Amino acid sequence: MSFQQVQAEFMAHIKDPTVHPTPAGIEDRRMQVYRELFFNNIEGFVASTFPVLKSLYDEQTWLTLVRSFFSQHDCQSPYFLDISREFLSFLQDAYTPLPSDPPFMLELAHYEWTELEVAIAQEAKEESPIPLPLSEQSGLHLSQAARSVSYQYPVHQISDVHQPQATSGPHCFIVYRDRAFDVQFIETNPMTALLLQNIVVNPGITINSLATQLAEQFSQFDKQTLINGAVQTLSQFARLGILVDKKA
Repeated sequence: MSFQQVQAEFMAHIKDPTVHPTPAGIEDRRMQVYRELFFNNIEGFVASTFPVLKSLYDEQTWLTLVRSFFSQHDCQSPYFLDISREFLSFLQDAYTPLPSDPPFMLELAHYEWTELEVAIAQEAKEESPIPLPLSEQSGLHLSQAARSVSYQYPVHQISDVHQPQATSGPHCFIVYRDRAFDVQFIETNPMTALLLQNIVVNPGITINSLATQLAEQFSQFDKQTLINGAVQTLSQFARLGILVDKKA
């Protein structure tokens, strides 16, 4: 048997010992050490990123969920920090929800993952503060350490004692890393979320162009009213570092 085959048998058993037997010639007592070590590491990384989601399950149901991920998902990255992203991908693309899973499972998992994604985002050397006060021609970029997200469930309120069963959204948020490198959350509204989405899709867009786009979608507001409102809102985001300037 080749070394590659031995490796394959070893990992298959580690991932799912109920299906793949202990490799020949290795004591099960020794394999137990590896089984626990690998699984406990994976569970620890998942639990640390999704603490609220974990709190909604009893211990055995949670471990069964993580075991499904561990045994079924083919991770595309070898880095520990990517394990949580892989878990989210598993839930979104390969996992079939059970009656024991809450209806907001995917949204809550995404919300919790976004916090880690923002926390570990690399600093972008080409980013710099936008000169204030903003003008109608200020170019706008969303910081690399900021995300605009929205959900149908109130994910920010979910806990083991508060689990909504019906949608009530949209619930819109900005998740960003402040200048002290702490992750912060701001609850916004659909209009602000649309503003930020237009900036994401059109990096460098000006407030004047933003207002023109919004005026086409919200005919009840005149362009100057939209400009005034955008300047006020986006100036706050610029001060917080959510919006930045970028070198060409």
